[in-house]
Amino acid sequence: MRAETETAGLRVRGLRHAYGGTPVVEGVGLDLRPGEVHCLMGPSGCGKTTTLRLVAGLEPLQEGFIALDGTVLADGNVCLPPERRTIGLMFQDLALFPHLSVAANVGFGLHGGLRGSGRAARDGRVRRLLDMVGMARHAEKYPHQLSGGEQQRVALARALAPSPHLMLLDEAFSALDVSLRAAVREEALDLLREAGVPTLLVTHDPEEAIAAGDRVHVMQGGRIVQAGTPDDLYEAPANEFIAGFFGSTLRFSSRVRGGLVKTPLGMVAAPAMPDDAEAIVVFRADAVRLRPDYQGNGQAGHVVGCRRLGPACSISLKLDNGAAITLRKPIETPHRIGMRMGFDLDGRFAFVYPGDPRGDDALGDPCLDHEAAPVR
Repeated sequence: MRAETETAGLRVRGLRHAYGGTPVVEGVGLDLRPGEVHCLMGPSGCGKTTTLRLVAGLEPLQEGFIALDGTVLADGNVCLPPERRTIGLMFQDLALFPHLSVAANVGFGLHGGLRGSGRAARDGRVRRLLDMVGMARHAEKYPHQLSGGEQQRVALARALAPSPHLMLLDEAFSALDVSLRAAVREEALDLLREAGVPTLLVTHDPEEAIAAGDRVHVMQGGRIVQAGTPDDLYEAPANEFIAGFFGSTLRFSSRVRGGLVKTPLGMVAAPAMPDDAEAIVVFRADAVRLRPDYQGNGQAGHVVGCRRLGPACSISLKLDNGAAITLRKPIETPHRIGMRMGFDLDGRFAFVYPGDPRGDDALGDPCLDHEAAPVR
């Protein structure tokens, strides 16, 4: 059955799903065009894997519409089984057959043969796929003889074997060592882009989402709360939840006075909020520009702690106004304990959101806010 529009790629509208009366997906919509990689990101239990399973046909559709390349996969009247959806799947558990060689594992994806072709065509397809993923010289090896990255390439070749119109990846790279993960992911996604296959990657890792996705869809409580490019989400997060997901942050609660919010780091503009409204201010670490050459002008504090975090360091400051903050900065940032440190603010990375209506006593003095600590 053809969809109302003949748009190539994936089109999802109004997905809703519940388990035992508990909603887990509420009104999800997606659009993926050929060659695009989109990331569906959120914490555990937000509904991202259920959304992927609905698209794949592994869960029966309860409400909504799913179409691929103009063909309806599921709606109120149609629900194609997974094997008829021309969708490739890769999970964290690669599920390679241990008793089959690399070539046989890839060939399994062609079980039943290529349409109108014999064994020679199947063997040729396997060779081309193994060449494409750089595994041709390992064709006769078995999975236990391969590294984790090599197994990942074999799984990708197997998923590509039947020429899927869509690829779904559910935490597919998270089992790899950190040193391998980024390189293997980049190789795999480059191949999918070159093949023109729209790809939906489910992940709980913000760094992976930003690095991998052409667009990122952030899920919270079963809903997509913001979708956009990685730059969109980093530079203009729609709410406090999203701001805290992408990078190290500082959080303060206060009230709006004359279109401004007072924080230990300085005043922040809040022109869209009414006077006396409760506000939450979130600063990215990028917003605080440390000045080790402090000469007595502007805001300042003393370094009271530092800790190395690989290529970065965590610097703790006791500010002159009594507040304590911790920032993640490049390791080359001067950070000797006891040194005087000034700082400036970059307002582009300060975000103001409505706070909880708990009254002045609950909010307290914003310059001594106990919540002035890194969220991530």
